[in-house]
Amino acid sequence: MLDYMNKADVALRIQYALQAMTEEDGRGCDAMKKTMLLSGMLVETAFLFDNCEESLQATFIKLRDLLNCEPLAGDLAYDAMPPPSIIEFDAEMGRSMAREFFEEWLDCEYEFHDMLLFLIQQTFMRWEAKGQYRAESMRLLVEGTYKAMAFELAAQELCDVVIEKQLGIEGWSLADSISGLSGLAGRKLSLSHGGRDQCCWFRGNDLPDLLDQTAYVMTQESVRLGMPSGTDWRFGLPANDSFINPPTKLVDATEQICQGFFEAINMYDEHDQAVAASKAAGRMLAVACGGEKPDLEPSIAKPLAMAALTESYKSACVGNAAFAL
Repeated sequence: MLDYMNKADVALRIQYALQAMTEEDGRGCDAMKKTMLLSGMLVETAFLFDNCEESLQATFIKLRDLLNCEPLAGDLAYDAMPPPSIIEFDAEMGRSMAREFFEEWLDCEYEFHDMLLFLIQQTFMRWEAKGQYRAESMRLLVEGTYKAMAFELAAQELCDVVIEKQLGIEGWSLADSISGLSGLAGRKLSLSHGGRDQCCWFRGNDLPDLLDQTAYVMTQESVRLGMPSGTDWRFGLPANDSFINPPTKLVDATEQICQGFFEAINMYDEHDQAVAASKAAGRMLAVACGGEKPDLEPSIAKPLAMAALTESYKSACVGNAAFAL
């Protein structure tokens, strides 16, 4: 058990780590990035308790009392938050930080949780002194935390439902499941922006930014869970002038069983759905390629997933363009 001085040292090092990760040369602190890192830390501490969703609700009630304010009410502008893939990336970094420091804490999770809330309170109060109202900061924190939690829960549930219904009942292989989930991510991403400005074909292996960021969610989730890292994700992807060949039947079947879950958790934004499906595909990749005798060789599974993602994206873009004409 750590004594008071050592706990204070841990809290100070968390502050230093957050500052180092969010400080920009000549521009000061990236407040949005720091808020998303804190969101990830809150998500990770929520999983220390039996019911993570109830834990988050209690967390924000307690934070509301500490800040003596309610989160800013009303609808947020669409671009008030970072893109879902950035929220996912920053929140995962925050979760990793929380795990690292909690291992050093080795004490009651309630104390660690309270210490984190105190750090958030102090941070928001400092920002308010510089013009960023605490109610606004809290609203952004709430939005980021719930979205990061939704991505984590969705990844697990989508994997479970595909394994249960497609592998268990329909007789799919793991390769089919990976193609279905990654292809669903590509389709949802294209639908999220109507394919606008993305129907020009890619140069070489370059991907449009949105697609590249969504693919990164998949690759990082798989590597985080034990998939061998490497540069072979895009090896063997079809050439730009090749006929578009998405795994349409697999994606259609996957979409049918996943759509109900998206609606159940009120995840209606198709960009959010794309990130959730990409994260689930990365998790499925880790399952298929893990262990000493993997079900799929990583060198095969990686390009398979990337091809399903990109081909489904391009196919949906073409469909959107044709519909617009």
